[in-house]
Amino acid sequence: MKTYKVGGAVRDKLLGLPVKDCDWVVVGATPEAMRAEGYQQVGRDFPVFLHPVSKEEYALARTERKTGVGYTGFTVHAAPDVTLEQDLERRDLTINAIAQAEDGSLIDPFQGQRDIAQKILRHVSPAFVEDPLRVLRVARFAARFHHLGFRVAEETQALMREIVAAGELDALVPERVWREFALALDTSSPQIFIATLKHCHALAVILPEVDKLYGVPQPPKYHPEIDTGLHTLMALEQAALLCAHPEVRFAALMHDVGKGAIAKARWPYLRGHEALGVDLIESACKRLKAPNEFRDLARLTSLYHTHCHRAAHLEPAEMLEALEALDAFRKPKRFEQFLLACEADARGRLGLEKNPYPQAGVMQEAYAVCNGIDIQAILADGFRDAAIGDELHQRRLSALQQFLETL
Repeated sequence: MKTYKVGGAVRDKLLGLPVKDCDWVVVGATPEAMRAEGYQQVGRDFPVFLHPVSKEEYALARTERKTGVGYTGFTVHAAPDVTLEQDLERRDLTINAIAQAEDGSLIDPFQGQRDIAQKILRHVSPAFVEDPLRVLRVARFAARFHHLGFRVAEETQALMREIVAAGELDALVPERVWREFALALDTSSPQIFIATLKHCHALAVILPEVDKLYGVPQPPKYHPEIDTGLHTLMALEQAALLCAHPEVRFAALMHDVGKGAIAKARWPYLRGHEALGVDLIESACKRLKAPNEFRDLARLTSLYHTHCHRAAHLEPAEMLEALEALDAFRKPKRFEQFLLACEADARGRLGLEKNPYPQAGVMQEAYAVCNGIDIQAILADGFRDAAIGDELHQRRLSALQQFLETL
């Protein structure tokens, strides 16, 4: 029985990145032998065990054979006669198919170290096409390692397009898709995830609402990049530069999806896209099973991002409507996330990436003015029940009137 460190822990050490979790593969063992050593079995489809002390995962070396549709359509064979090389061969990318022996030596039968040196994401074998989830995984790795200069090999891109053309993505369950999506949003370059999916035609399957934005023109006066799909990628990139909140990044990605629903006859003027985007976001989030906080921020950003862009020119009633709809007084954190998404939108334009965004400051001051209205003073003036809310609304309007007149 021999034990090897495998996968991400080996890869990240070679890349000089922090190693978070270690995975191990055990060659020449049986489930009975593992349990006898005190390991706890947790895998049902194939034997995976938790180390009795470290609780790290130890999997028996295995092979996989495609027997059905999708990423679950495999027959797994785990036995003492499965070699380390056979186990590594079933992995997705060469950089993930490197093992380290107990003496520190590396076993690299598919030249993963070469691809790390050349900064290439390359599939291990033609069996890559058997698992459609790998399309999303490669796109995620492209996003994660973009800052290091990695790119997807042309032949791997061809296999990704083959998977999409075969309709294999339809077999993916929403939970697995969203997991890859969420991990990609958490990288330093989430826009590369979307661009990679677009390049292999997977975006039209995974997120057609965004895919439809490509080719939709915008007035060059406001959008020098013109294409809405390109603008969306730029906004997502800016969101990643502004903050680490994945909800903000998702909102930046989805904020303009309503533009894809506007008839060509109206191009490049896309008025009304804000409201049109709300139902599209609702539908996309339901399909992806995205968490409510992602859905809610994206819907609000779609509906009110142009209010924020015009903050200094809003009427008091418009400003208060936006603040109340955003639920800013009860959810100030989400309000701040909304402002970041709007700033990402404004900066996600060709040549305007470093422009200041004073509109966020105007919205913050307007919020502070309204939030400063004293409820106790309203009660002291004798207002009760529903009249309290009405009076609060009127006093906020008056305060906003005075504030906006100073701008």
